[in-house]
This record gives sequence, C-alpha cells and structure tokens, in this order.
Amino acid sequence: MAGEVVALGAGSRKHKLGDRVMSLVAGGGYAQYCIAQDAQAMAVPSALSMLEAGATPETLMTVWHNVFERGRLQPGETILIHGGSSGIGTMAIQLAKAFGSRVIVTVGSKEKASACLKLGADHAINYKTEDFGAEAKAATSGTGPNLILDMVGGDYIERNYDAAAIDGRIVQIALLGGPKATANFAKLMVKRLHHTGSTLRPRSNADKAAMVSAIEAKVMPLLREGRIKPLMDSTFPLEKAADAHRRMETSEHIGKIVLTV
Repeated sequence: MAGEVVALGAGSRKHKLGDRVMSLVAGGGYAQYCIAQDAQAMAVPSALSMLEAGATPETLMTVWHNVFERGRLQPGETILIHGGSSGIGTMAIQLAKAFGSRVIVTVGSKEKASACLKLGADHAINYKTEDFGAEAKAATSGTGPNLILDMVGGDYIERNYDAAAIDGRIVQIALLGGPKATANFAKLMVKRLHHTGSTLRPRSNADKAAMVSAIEAKVMPLLREGRIKPLMDSTFPLEKAADAHRRMETSEHIGKIVLTV
C-alpha cells in the first residue's frame, strides 16, 4: 500500500506526519486508513506516482528476498522467471537486468511476451506452445538457467529440475499449479540443485525490516533514478475491488492491479 502519514505511534522515529510512504502490511490494506510498521515503510521517491508506489512494496520485497538474498543471483548468471508478465515477474525482470543478469521468462501469450521483452527480458517462452525446459536450455547454449523463480509448483517442479543448470537454484514463491508433485529427486542430487522457498506473510517484523533496510540501501537509488518502476495493468476504485479480482482471475492482466481510495 502507499499513502500519506496522518498519525504516528509511540516510538516512531523513521517518518513524520505528511510523509509519502509505501509499505508492506500484514493485512487491512483494502481501506482508506491502514496501520504500517514504521521500520517497514519506505519513503516514496519523487520518480514514482502514488499509484506506482502502491504497487511496489510487496513485489519489490518478494523479488529482492527470493532472487537476491535466497536465490543469490549474480551478475552474468541467467534467471528463468515463470509468470514473467505478473507483478512479481515484471519487477524481477527489471531488477535482474539492473544487476547484470540475463533473463528468460515464461508467458502465456504474444502480448505478454512483448511486454516482458520491452522491460528487458532476453528471451520469452510461450509455455502453452513451447517446452520451457528445452527452450531455456537452447537459450543458454545447453547449460540451463542458474536460477529459476517459480510460482507454479505442481508438475513444474520436476521440469524445473530438468531445465536448471548444474549447481542451479530453484526458489519457490507460490504453488498455483498445486502444492504436491511426483518428482525424481535423484535429479536434484545428480545436478547438485538447491530447491528452497519462502513466503512473506509469516516472517517476523524484524525480518521484514531487515529486507526494507537492504532495499533502501541497494534498490532505492534505482527507483529514484527511474530505472525501475512497477508495471501497471489497471486501477479500480476501492468499492469495485470485486471487479479488480475478476480482472486478476482472467489471467489476462500484465503487471499490477491497483485499488484507489
């Protein structure tokens, strides 16, 4: 969420009344007023509109932690991003490119492929018509991606093992295709793969504050310079939140859907 500070809790030192801030919240974001942890709120750079700011915190924190802290993506490495046209996917493309990595994405349409390539992705694979594993290997001279960011799960799990490079990493951030899979774990051992995962909501306030501190130091300059921005699909007034969810459920959106008050 993003908004203007209208009240401060006891001990709040990071922000002052009237500041424009954006923050991850534990709930209650579909409202005119919302409580945010002081240490988790970030100043909105002048390069971002408040609409863009509202679309930033959750995607930015998810990508930063899972791609760079947990996934350890390095300059010169290749990342495969499933759901490349999603809010998280479009942010991951921009950050990975900004830090010097090659990007391959999976998408479900030509329009989504075009949007991802425009953001800087090096290669887009239509998972509906192409074998993403074979295409990802072809795009990396047969080695496979060093890191795979997966929000699908299900039968993608073993397919990720097949696609990944030797010593590759797979980071699970959602399970849209199902939480269970039958997989040959010998592939994980033979290729020395590292399969991990995380979700933000159960993390402690201290953990989230640490992520925010790292983002403020390493990513905020990119936001201030306008080198990274959330991709906006559409906006809906708060009273039409159900319509926003219906838009999301079509899977036709590209980037973030934002509610306005």
